[in-house]
Amino acid sequence: MTLRYQSGFGNEFSTEALAGALPVGQNSPQRCPFGLYAEQWSGTAFTVPRHSNRRSWLYRIKPAAVHGSFRPHPPRQLVGSFDGAALSPNRLRWSPLPIPATEPLDFLDGLFTIAATGSWASHTGCAIHWYVANRPMQKRYFYDADAELLIVPQQGRLRLLTELGILDIGPLQIAVLPRGLRFRVELPDGATRGYVCENFGAPLRLPDLGPIGSNGLAHARDFQTPVAWYEDLSGDFELTAKFGGSLWSASIDHSPLDVVAWHGSNVPYRYDLRRFNTIGSVSYDHPDPSIFLVLQSQCDTPGVDNLDFAIFPPRWLAMTNTFRPPWFHRNVASEFMGLIEGEYDAKQGGFLPGGASVHNCMSGHGPDKGSFEKALAADTTRPERLESTMAFMFETRGVLCPTAAALALPQRQDDYDQCWATLPHNFSSATQGGP
Repeated sequence: MTLRYQSGFGNEFSTEALAGALPVGQNSPQRCPFGLYAEQWSGTAFTVPRHSNRRSWLYRIKPAAVHGSFRPHPPRQLVGSFDGAALSPNRLRWSPLPIPATEPLDFLDGLFTIAATGSWASHTGCAIHWYVANRPMQKRYFYDADAELLIVPQQGRLRLLTELGILDIGPLQIAVLPRGLRFRVELPDGATRGYVCENFGAPLRLPDLGPIGSNGLAHARDFQTPVAWYEDLSGDFELTAKFGGSLWSASIDHSPLDVVAWHGSNVPYRYDLRRFNTIGSVSYDHPDPSIFLVLQSQCDTPGVDNLDFAIFPPRWLAMTNTFRPPWFHRNVASEFMGLIEGEYDAKQGGFLPGGASVHNCMSGHGPDKGSFEKALAADTTRPERLESTMAFMFETRGVLCPTAAALALPQRQDDYDQCWATLPHNFSSATQGGP
């Protein structure tokens, strides 16, 4: 299948899979072309400022209202309520979650909640999950009424068949699906694994660049939205919703991916992380990690975000007389880190592709002993190229509560604290300038 995309971010898009299906001049004519139904899908309040408003008009074979009654759907490993979750300042790290070899799992059943902050009810915070899958979603569709979804593949490709078109993503790409978008997932390469962040807050957006100027970081032109595509299928299907922290299922007698044409700004999109224009120091010191920010979900406090998505891609390090890896630090924010490929330059062991770590507010962390010693011995008169690496971070102003199931996993590394325990005592009052 050859897929087509539109480029841009936050723009008004329009597309049709059947010539003449998109009405011209008004959004809801008395009679839509081809007997279609007009439906507005709003991702923000009607009265937000024009530049922040996200809504799309869909022209579909049947309205989204056509389905049976919802009934509770028992979740597998997806957690939606975080009251009473275990909370501690301990640093946490996990090895990759294995993909089952025999138990059939699709994308929805393969979601495993790691940690969360805030709640769907307060419209703040986020929940972070792994996904593992070894089969496509069959005769079932899903939407999340609680949150926007940010999907980060680590192994294998996903084909996201959505109401507004198809997005193909693989490792080193991401997809963002707006709150309420109906979709199913196919697996072009078979078994797959990755990360999902549910954003309960304001929709993700590109950060302002300030003194950086008009270029740098992620460019709006590199974000791609799908063109219209539709399924005209009848049969016995299942529509699963995440609503109020729980899963619900309803019967539906047709594919809900039946939008023949659409226009608007509330759209799914994908982005290739390899197109990120990395900014760095060319004199001294390691800049703050905000220079690696791809997308942000803003909150009611200026300069503080509900959720940041940052990446640490291949790049040149050219700072002289500088400790080049990320320094030892404590933050007011809490950090979840994942690794897509290669090694992270502040860890020489234990942090593996597909793994994860949580460093909560004011919990000290930084390079392990091996990375520290390597940085001390580096020749900083010469630039160094970091290759074949891609780590990422979900950063939030809230405190991340790990789930009981995540804490009980055999993949949890109980000895994580030991990566700092053997850092030597180098201090000598008689030696100016350190060791």
